[in-house]
Amino acid sequence: MSLENDAQASGRPGAGAVLAAGMDVEAARRAKQRDLRPLGRLLPFVRAHAGDATLAGVFLLLSTSATAGLTFALRWMADRGIASHSPALIGRYFGVLAVVAVTLSLFTAARFFFITKLGERVVADLRAALYGHVVTLDQAYFLKIRTGEVLSRMTTDLTIVESMVGSTISIALRNFLSVIIALIIMVFVSPALTGFVALLALLILAPLFLVGRQVRRLSIRAQERFADAIGYAGETLDALDTVQAFGRERSATERFRSAVEAAFRTSLARITARAGMTGLVMILVMGGIGLILWRASLATFVDHTMTAGALLQFVLLSILAAGGVGSLGEAWGDVQKTSGAMARIAELLDAAPAIAAPAHPRALPTPATGAIVFDKVEFRYPGRPELPALNGFDLSVRPGERVALVGPSGAGKSTVFRLLLRFYDPTRGVVRLDGVNLTEADPADIRARIALVAQDAPLFSGSALDNLRFGREDAGADDIAAALRAAEADGFLSALPQGLDTALGERAKTLSGGQRQRVAIARALVRNAPILLLDEATSALDAENERLVQRALHDAMSGRTTLVIAHRLATVLKADRIVVMDEGVVVETGTHAELSARGGLYAKLAKLQFGMEAA
Repeated sequence: MSLENDAQASGRPGAGAVLAAGMDVEAARRAKQRDLRPLGRLLPFVRAHAGDATLAGVFLLLSTSATAGLTFALRWMADRGIASHSPALIGRYFGVLAVVAVTLSLFTAARFFFITKLGERVVADLRAALYGHVVTLDQAYFLKIRTGEVLSRMTTDLTIVESMVGSTISIALRNFLSVIIALIIMVFVSPALTGFVALLALLILAPLFLVGRQVRRLSIRAQERFADAIGYAGETLDALDTVQAFGRERSATERFRSAVEAAFRTSLARITARAGMTGLVMILVMGGIGLILWRASLATFVDHTMTAGALLQFVLLSILAAGGVGSLGEAWGDVQKTSGAMARIAELLDAAPAIAAPAHPRALPTPATGAIVFDKVEFRYPGRPELPALNGFDLSVRPGERVALVGPSGAGKSTVFRLLLRFYDPTRGVVRLDGVNLTEADPADIRARIALVAQDAPLFSGSALDNLRFGREDAGADDIAAALRAAEADGFLSALPQGLDTALGERAKTLSGGQRQRVAIARALVRNAPILLLDEATSALDAENERLVQRALHDAMSGRTTLVIAHRLATVLKADRIVVMDEGVVVETGTHAELSARGGLYAKLAKLQFGMEAA
């Protein structure tokens, strides 16, 4: 069983456990998401760009003030310009109006630039921080969450955050300041009418908070449903050849459509609530403006307590204030939606890897020797605590020794590799590398001394050279050429149109399985690590290529501590020692000849396999 498959088979929780855990997580999430505290996670990213944030705030204040100044310019034009019947004065105050309008345009453009730049910058930093954190999470975490859901949070949810930081927050702050400034000026123009406007504003704001909470809950639910759909799409597209081979295109499409429809129905409920809130706000705003116009008209033309210019200014300020309150209603809905998205992002940021460097990691000795010790190691995968994958496992590997791990599927062979790479820590017992307990060392230092070739070693989009340097970024041309020759990969790679610079496509699917495996072997050899782990490294090769690569690997193993997992026993005949495992323990140790002569588990496996091959 490969390293990847072993983890999936051993560690993935059952459907009932996942459902129960999901319900608990959901309940906890609902309890935490009754406020806007998740948005506070954005503050460190905003503070990192205090200059842009300050300039955005300054121009926001200036543009809002210029908007209020525009009402004064219109009042003066009416009372001092038009009322004077003087062409000179009319021209002068039209000029003042033009200057204020140009100033407002410039300040608004500057505000838009800096707030949009800030939003793009904050989201770019947040996206990078999120990805950087996700790749540090341990293997057990990804048994509880689908990759598609992680990608949904890094794309869809971050797009929602970007919209708020780069647009909604600016609009909301501008409208809030507009309401405050308009109300202050209105107090001086007409205190009585301003009190009426303030009462109206309270009547408009009250339903916003009542409906807004419902909008937020529905937004979170819609985002979760969409993440489910994306997660399923990611799984099926990743295994598209399997879907097509089993003729499951129609059922996969139907299942995805059902997930999308569930997301749509939840979104429709949110849209309905949002539309109802918007309609209610507009009715209240328009009705309020009508009442204000009526009272202001009486004050001007009946009571003569206001001038025509004051009436014009008050009406404009009222429209500005009422429009600001109405826009705040829509912005509040966006804030609620963003809070839900940020809560989901925060869950990823708050996820702490169970495997991490201790506060004061112990340094591995230099130079590395590659000595490995498993001392009474017991390990149980998180999703299968009742069944140990290793149960009192003991193994000591000398520096430079070549040891093969063989045994039936599920014996724990790949678990040995995972513990050595410190993807997991033992439940009991100790794993040592060069005399150092792995739990006392930094995982990065441990993995720097190990090169892995898995059965299904994934390659990445990019060129062949990019994939080779994934093993070691500073690898020189000579190192790469030597690794390619050792892996018998130089021939087919040099025949590509642009040689090593040829793009291999997503997951290098332009290469055959055997070619991908040889590139993976070359990538491991480029690493030049003192320990080499081979997990069915030649399983994808035909007999001729396997013979060539085995010969090359034999040379590559020289001077390195090598652990080999192989079901095909013919590939481990030249190992210094063969360790036979069954049910998480060592049952036999010796050379091929010694083990064959004992008549134990190895002899049975060898007889079965070689007999079948001979047949």
